[in-house]
Parts: sequence; structure tokens; C-alpha cells
Amino acid sequence: MEIILAIVVVAAVIFFGALISMGNEHQRKAIDGLREQVVLWAIHDLQIKREHLVRNVDVQDPLGWLNKVASRIYGHDLNLKILQTFDTPQSLICTSDDGSVKIAFSPYSPTYLHSLKRGKQNRLSQFSGSNPMLCLPRGVRANAISALNEGPLFDLEISVVWKELTGRDFGHANLIWMYEYP
Repeated sequence: MEIILAIVVVAAVIFFGALISMGNEHQRKAIDGLREQVVLWAIHDLQIKREHLVRNVDVQDPLGWLNKVASRIYGHDLNLKILQTFDTPQSLICTSDDGSVKIAFSPYSPTYLHSLKRGKQNRLSQFSGSNPMLCLPRGVRANAISALNEGPLFDLEISVVWKELTGRDFGHANLIWMYEYP
């Protein structure tokens, strides 16, 4: 009798454990479905807000906007002034108001610029003396600026700023590189 009672108790514990496990699995699937729906809703909500803001993207002072971006990296106001713009490769060379800092902005990464310099040396040799992007020093400090560190509308704002300051389209790049010359 005691053995039968023990077997019944063990069977009941196993049965209820299996029921609880199945219930937990069902709840996990339901929670995963809810989580997926919340993520999709949040993405859609951000897209709606961004589309609304896209219509209102207007940078009143492009050089001031660029100065604000550079100043966040440096930690103090640089009061940038434009020295020169270049076509091949696209770049914008600026200097601080007191001339102590020289900065170049370009949509091209250091890796791309070095490969461009090595791969097409004969074609680009005519530009190398005039464009400082083609003769970057080895230890140049390069910072990638994107929507991750400047805000969700950065890619739209940089297109407006670049067009205003250089007169050229920025293209579909979603980040810009800032190079500090020693």
C-alpha cells in the first residue's frame, strides 16, 4: 500500500511538473510574440516620428552646426572657419578661429583613403600636392561621426550642411569622418 501511494505521488509530481513545463513554454512563446510586436511597434513609431521630422529638417547655420559637432568631440568651442573644399576625394578643410586646430571632414574612412592613395597613385598624383586628404600622416586622429553619437537626424542634417558648405551632394553616406591634423 505504501509503495502504491509512493508511486502515485511520484507520478502526480511528474504529471504536474510536465503540465507546469508545458504552461511555461506556452507563456514563453506568448511573451516572445508580445516582445516582437512591441519592437515592431517601436520601430514603426520611430519611423513615423522621423518622417514627420524629415519634412522639418532645416539647418539655419551650417558652419555653426558643423562647429557644434566638432566641439562635442573636442570638449570646447572651436569656432571653425572654412579654409578650402576639395572634389577628389571630397573633403572640407577647416581651422579653429585662433589657428591652433586644423580639421578635415570627409565622407571617406582612413582605410579607404589609404587604399585610394596606394591603388591609384599614378591617376591621383596630380591631386596629391593640393588635397591634404591624400597625404594624411600616419598618426592622424580620425573620428567617425554618425547618428549614433549625434542624433537620429544626423544623416539628413549632414547632407544639408555638406551641400550648403561645399556646393556638392553628400551622397547616401550615413557618417562623416573628422581628421585632426597635428
